[in-house]
Amino acid sequence: MSGTSSPEAVKKLLENMQGDLRGLSLECRKKFPPVKEAAESGIIKVKTIAARNSDILAALKENSSEVVQPFLMGCGTKEPKITQLCLAAIQRLMSHEVVSEAAAGNIINMLWQLMENSLEELKLLQTVLVLLTTNTVVHDEALSKAIVLCFRLHFTKDNITNNTAAATVRQVVTVVFERVVAEDERYKDTIDQPVAVQGNSNRRSVSTLKPCAKDAYMLFQDLCQLVNADAPYWLVGMTEMTRTFGLELLESVLNDFPQVFLQHQEFSFLLKERVCPLVIKLFSPNIKFRQGSSTSSSPAPVEKPYFPICMRLLRVVSVLIKQFYSLLVTECEIFLSLLVKFLDADKPQWLRAVAVESIHRLCVQPQLLRCFCQSYDMKQHSTKVFRDIVNALGSFIQSLFLVPSTGNTSATPNQTGSSASGNTGSAQTSPGVLGMGGGATVLPAFEYRGTWIPILNVTVQGSAKATYLEMLDKVEPPTIPEGYAMSVAFHCLLDLVRGITTMIEGELGEAEIVSQTAAETTSLLTQSSEQQDLQSVSDQSEKELVSRAVWEEMVNACWCGLLAALSLLLDASTDEAATENILKAELTMAALCGRLGLVTSRDAFITAICKGSLPPHYALTVLNSTTAALSSKSYSIQGQNVQMISPSSESHQQVVAVGQPLALQPQGTVMLTSKNIQCMRTLLNLAHCHGAVLGTSWQLVLATLQHLVWILGLKPGVGGALKPGRAVEGPSTVLTTAVMTDLPVISNILSRLFESSQYLDDVSLHHLINALCSLSLEAMDMAYGNNKVCQHPNSRMREWGAEALTSLIKAGLTFSHDPPLSQNQRLQLLLLNPLKELSNISHPDIRIKQLECVLQILQSQGDSLGPGWPLVLGVMGAIRSDQGESLIRTAFQCLQLVVTDFLPTMPCTCLQIVVEVAGSFGLHNQELNISLTSIGLLWNISDYFFQRGEIIEKELNKEEAVLQKQAEEKGVMLNRPFHPASPFDCLWLCLYAKLGELCVDPRPAVRKSAGQTLFSTIGAHGTLLQHSTWHTVVWKVLFHLLDRVRESSTTADKEKIESGGGNILIHHSRDTAEKQWAETWVLTLAGVARIFNTRRYLLQPLGDFSQAWDVLLDHIRSAALSKNNEVSLAALKSFQEILQIVSPVRDSEKPDTPPAINVSVPVVVGTTTATSLGRSFMRTDSIGERIGRYSGSEPPVITDEIEDLNLWWAAWNSWYRIGSESTRPPVTCDKLTFIPSQPFLTALIQIFPALYQHIKTGFSMDDLQKLGVILHGAVSVPISSDASPFILPSYTEAVLTSLQEAVLTALDVLQKAICVGSESMQIMYPAIFDQLLAFVEFSCKPPQYGQLETKHIANAKYNQIQLFAPAEWVALNYVPFAERSLEVVVDLYQKTACHKAVVTEKVLQNIIKTLRIPLSLKYSCPSESTWKLAVSSLLKVLSIGLPVARQHASSGKFDSMWPELANTFEDFLFTKSTPPDNLSIQEFQKNESIDVEVVQLISTEILPYANFIPKEFVGQIMTMLNKGSIHSQSSSFTEAEIDIRMREEFSKVCFETLLQFSFSNKVTTPQEGYISRMALSVLLKRSQDVLHRYIEDERLSGKCPLPRQQVTEIIFVLKAVSTLIDSLKKTQPENVDANTWAQVIALYPTLVECITCSSSDVCSALKEALVPFKDFMHPPASKVQNGES
Repeated sequence: MSGTSSPEAVKKLLENMQGDLRGLSLECRKKFPPVKEAAESGIIKVKTIAARNSDILAALKENSSEVVQPFLMGCGTKEPKITQLCLAAIQRLMSHEVVSEAAAGNIINMLWQLMENSLEELKLLQTVLVLLTTNTVVHDEALSKAIVLCFRLHFTKDNITNNTAAATVRQVVTVVFERVVAEDERYKDTIDQPVAVQGNSNRRSVSTLKPCAKDAYMLFQDLCQLVNADAPYWLVGMTEMTRTFGLELLESVLNDFPQVFLQHQEFSFLLKERVCPLVIKLFSPNIKFRQGSSTSSSPAPVEKPYFPICMRLLRVVSVLIKQFYSLLVTECEIFLSLLVKFLDADKPQWLRAVAVESIHRLCVQPQLLRCFCQSYDMKQHSTKVFRDIVNALGSFIQSLFLVPSTGNTSATPNQTGSSASGNTGSAQTSPGVLGMGGGATVLPAFEYRGTWIPILNVTVQGSAKATYLEMLDKVEPPTIPEGYAMSVAFHCLLDLVRGITTMIEGELGEAEIVSQTAAETTSLLTQSSEQQDLQSVSDQSEKELVSRAVWEEMVNACWCGLLAALSLLLDASTDEAATENILKAELTMAALCGRLGLVTSRDAFITAICKGSLPPHYALTVLNSTTAALSSKSYSIQGQNVQMISPSSESHQQVVAVGQPLALQPQGTVMLTSKNIQCMRTLLNLAHCHGAVLGTSWQLVLATLQHLVWILGLKPGVGGALKPGRAVEGPSTVLTTAVMTDLPVISNILSRLFESSQYLDDVSLHHLINALCSLSLEAMDMAYGNNKVCQHPNSRMREWGAEALTSLIKAGLTFSHDPPLSQNQRLQLLLLNPLKELSNISHPDIRIKQLECVLQILQSQGDSLGPGWPLVLGVMGAIRSDQGESLIRTAFQCLQLVVTDFLPTMPCTCLQIVVEVAGSFGLHNQELNISLTSIGLLWNISDYFFQRGEIIEKELNKEEAVLQKQAEEKGVMLNRPFHPASPFDCLWLCLYAKLGELCVDPRPAVRKSAGQTLFSTIGAHGTLLQHSTWHTVVWKVLFHLLDRVRESSTTADKEKIESGGGNILIHHSRDTAEKQWAETWVLTLAGVARIFNTRRYLLQPLGDFSQAWDVLLDHIRSAALSKNNEVSLAALKSFQEILQIVSPVRDSEKPDTPPAINVSVPVVVGTTTATSLGRSFMRTDSIGERIGRYSGSEPPVITDEIEDLNLWWAAWNSWYRIGSESTRPPVTCDKLTFIPSQPFLTALIQIFPALYQHIKTGFSMDDLQKLGVILHGAVSVPISSDASPFILPSYTEAVLTSLQEAVLTALDVLQKAICVGSESMQIMYPAIFDQLLAFVEFSCKPPQYGQLETKHIANAKYNQIQLFAPAEWVALNYVPFAERSLEVVVDLYQKTACHKAVVTEKVLQNIIKTLRIPLSLKYSCPSESTWKLAVSSLLKVLSIGLPVARQHASSGKFDSMWPELANTFEDFLFTKSTPPDNLSIQEFQKNESIDVEVVQLISTEILPYANFIPKEFVGQIMTMLNKGSIHSQSSSFTEAEIDIRMREEFSKVCFETLLQFSFSNKVTTPQEGYISRMALSVLLKRSQDVLHRYIEDERLSGKCPLPRQQVTEIIFVLKAVSTLIDSLKKTQPENVDANTWAQVIALYPTLVECITCSSSDVCSALKEALVPFKDFMHPPASKVQNGES
């Protein structure tokens, strides 16, 4: 109380008191002088107390009577204002606790007077409260007076006062009891012996109680008196009292202060003696009342139950039972029985509702229920209270369904409220009902035989929140909404189950832990010292026995009632949530019964769930027997029979599935509702979570599930897992979407059901297995032998049959037999045979089962199958292509497993079967991936063979020996594929043969993969084979495959394939079957060639190698000549490979000698080598002869080389056939003509040089001719226009195509060989020249390819290449090729000009003849470079050839060359072609200089040797020079160009040469001199004419300029004159004729006449012409002199 005792507070208090007293004296100054005086003396009193005492508060308290006196007098005035002031002052004093007991008594008396005068009533109540709550000074009489005062104020006319007084009373009562608690707390340490209370002791003498307790005791006793309508002992002065208020006070005290009653015997005594009888007495009207008996008009003999009292009584009872059960065992029994009675159908609705609420309060307290069970149900002659409560709830629920609720006319499902009368009221009071008149919302409800009861949301689970027990303000019984009582009762059941099970399970759990630890302790204990511990352990187990008894009793007492009620509700429930709750309750009860080992009750609950899962009236024997046992017991509850109500048939559940019942004879259909499905899920839950406690009920559970699975049409999946079938399965299985969403969940749980069985202990597992066995027996009877079932027409029956059979087989195999299965062959085959027989059934579903079984057998027993392997493999192999993808896929999975894991464990004899099976999967055309993977498996198998070769070989040989022996005994041949080979080799051959089959599969991807695998395996593992086996490999595998591929390729379809299935695009190079086969052909040929190449050392010793070689060459030839570029090119690549052109040659001379022959050739050579050698001897003759024909040397020694030579000639012949056929131009030309591609031709020609190296010794002129034809043909093949941009260089680059390079290389190789070769080979030179010269001609005349139209792009004049021109084919640009050929010719000629053959075969003449073509064309050549090269080549050739020609002049071998040469010069120097218009001056001058070079050659190499040269030739040359010196101008020049286009330099040189040789002193014949003199005079004569005409024209034209040509002509003439004079001066004077000089000088006057001309060009030329005349200017000599000389 520091707040009120601090100095400041005390000071304030004193000031306030003085202020109050002053105020009082002022108010009373006039009317009440005594009061005024008292107040003033009070002020003095206060001041003196304050002055004298240090502890002011204590002093005040001592003198409080005096201090308070003025205020009490003030109150006595009854003046409102004064009274209020005084009461406030008194309250202030109280709150500071300065009021003594005496003063308090005075205050209370004064308040009583005010109360009696009805003054300041609220203020009074406030004052009393403050007085009683601040401390405990008021007690005993004063206290009772104060309490009575409050009671009296409670019954005034004023409502506010009444309510305030009621609150105050409640508070005061509480305060009184709180004082007791505080008092007990203070004295708790001093334990005084309680005095025994005599039974009849006076109720007033409570001497043993302490003061506060005594007050409380008196108060409580009087409350009981008042409620009982008796006079109180202590609360003197009470005038009236209501029962309801009294009961409320009693309830609150009992509820809030139970400890007071339990600790003090006196109080306990009150409870027993006063409270309980009172309650029982007050209940009597309710007990006696029967609904309907009081409806008569006569006055009712029985008092009618009164809602407010009844409801409060029930509240009191609830408290009594909850808090004081242990004190009032007998009384509680009565109360509980009453509660049960109030549920009867003939009690008023409200009473039943309130009673149910009360029972709900009990149901949420499991410990209390447990006490009931212990105290009543377990006692011998006692009411079975707990059982009755449960049964009462059950029959209550039943009665609600059977008796239409009174006052409720409507029971239609859609009307939600109660009858119209109480509709609005009920809608407000009950929280769960929607006030609407028949809305469309479907409310959660129970519905049973036409009675519809809505489920209201009354309480939260586990708490009993009552509605009507709380209606303390209602006097009239309220309208109970429809369904309220049902909903509460429903929750009672659920809470009851939840409470009991949680409690018992919890305790069970603890008990188990304790017993475990106990067991551990006992095992640890030593016998010596620990007896007392053992004692405690045994106590423990006794305790456990006791609790177990209680648990069992509780369950036994309640299960029947619960089951009856829950089953009924389950049947009636239309709400999913409610159903869920009911099922949960049944499930937990079943589990609990199971844990406690109460079989009957457990089975009963499980049966209920099972029945709920199945359609109504479903015939299922297991269930019916159980139910019969149940329904025969009907439980008597106080004389009323509770029947197990049979399920109502018409329920308003949504049907979610329609299926067939599981029976022998097909019956109609049955319907499953969503509720059935819900129950099924619960059942699964039960089986999952509580499998351990199910025991014998497994049979119920599994039987039900079996039927459900059947009706729903779930199908067994792999390993017995279930999956929803498609609705198509059963003819009449209909599943709605609603159930489809549930099914996967359900089927998943079902499938996992047996997985969870691994957690069960042995016993539970035993039960489960027993149940399964008995079920399967039934199933078997039903389906007479599984193998037959598998052919049953109904697919689902087949499925279950197959499932059963496969399960049995698996079980049989997994069972640990005494001799292990792998040794007991007969038994194993017996088990596996039925599995194999399933292969004869065509139904895919059965086959899937069969294969799944195989898969599982492999996974579990794969290692120990032993002799069973052939059967298992047979099952996989029995799958056919048409059997659907999933089947094949499953079978293949099995095979993969075998290959990856089990090859080492199976007997080697089975390996061949594995190969067969794997191969057969490759051939299945359903699923490409499987085929491809199976090829992969074959590769893995081959790898396995390779790694474990020795082991396998040993085993197979052993087996072979046994079989051989058996065969001999029977006298038959051993029959086995590839027989003569060893068994291990046979295994390989089988593998190769399988792969070979796959190589001709219709699907390109499979072919490709198989081909690669086949050649890789032969390549990688072929060395393991015995030598003789290779013969089979070559002929039976490789060549056989080649034949088939060739045949398929040539007959393949050329139609375009649009897409590769689905949306896969196909590349254009693979878009026809033919193109796809082409790829296969390529692959196969390449593979075979590679094997021939790499394994030649193995193959060559085989006797028929050369035959094989011929066959291979034949294949290569047919591929090369196939009309497919890809194949043909690849064929050549293979050709190159077998000739070892591409692989590095070991030794350039002998590419084919095997590396020292001992390398890893298996040592089985024995016989074979001998024969092969023998054979080679037989053949040598012919080879020897042949070689002898070529080289006359002695017959060579027989070695591999010779054998080889034969092979090489075979290769040459093949090459020649390929070449001649592929390059021969087509006869007709249409769109589809096949023309070989450039890469093909290139490759073809490239093979020749290498091939030639081996056959050069025998290479004859004949062969050379053949070669020439091919080379020529190859070069003339055009290119298709779409390939041209890639192959053709742009025409400006002078580049050769690779083909042209190859052709030249081939010739080069030849000529080099001839060069070093023998004399006899030299005769081939001319042929080579011919060939090359033919190529040179291509520069001007590109070759024709048959009748094919090609367009030439090589002509430089038309340089825009039209790539998209209409022609399909483009001829190559042959110019670079021709030019390169020409260079080769020149080089070669330079080397060989003197060779006999070259001379005799007139090579030089041919060269000149060929060169004449471009030279005569000159500017018309396709390419300008050509004629330039031709000129330079001509010059080079002549510089070498002319000396040789002169040398052989006498022999006449060159006679025909000279005229050819003369014509060539003539054609070139005076070409008919005109230079292009765009030729620049520089270019022209360059070209002129070339002409000049030719003339110079004539002047140096020919004319000086005129005596060795035919005369006609020299004459031709002179004529030509003459022509060159005069007629060099071209008539077609435009005027602007004439000045430069005159070949002045050329004319000059011609002139000079002409003059030089005209006037040479070596003129041998007069004729020659005559020729030149003639020429000169002609020239001079012509000059004279031109000049004359020019002068004439100039004169006539006046101012007009002359035409350009004329001017040009005159200029040329002038230049010619000056040149002539120069030439004449250089010539020996004696060679010039006097006549000539005369003609020259005669020109002079004419020249002078031209001086007048206007053209400056003419003038300058004139000047040059006149200057030389100065040399003729001599002083005129004297005649005499002249005469002298």
